[in-house]
Amino acid sequence: MKEFYLILGMMVVTFGVRYPVLALLGKFTMPKQVIKALSFVPVTVLTAIIVPEMLMGDGIIDIGTANPALFAGLVAVLVSWKTKNLTWTILAGMGTFYLWRFIF
Repeated sequence: MKEFYLILGMMVVTFGVRYPVLALLGKFTMPKQVIKALSFVPVTVLTAIIVPEMLMGDGIIDIGTANPALFAGLVAVLVSWKTKNLTWTILAGMGTFYLWRFIF
């Protein structure tokens, strides 16, 4: 029963923080600069999640050849930049990661 109250409390807090902002945004028009800036939020958040994991797999910064995530990430960035194809990016990154782990 404690879990139910914990989840209910998290729901109330999350809703209480987010709803007023969303309710107010419907009544105002946002400047184009703000809308343009908000379009970069997903990319920024994803980068903030992925880059530390690529550089610090075990909690220590590792930019050597023993870090397969770093090289897989670099290959994925290059493939993404060249092909603009999500499937090829994932396949190239995962393939490089497992190949690098197998070799080293």
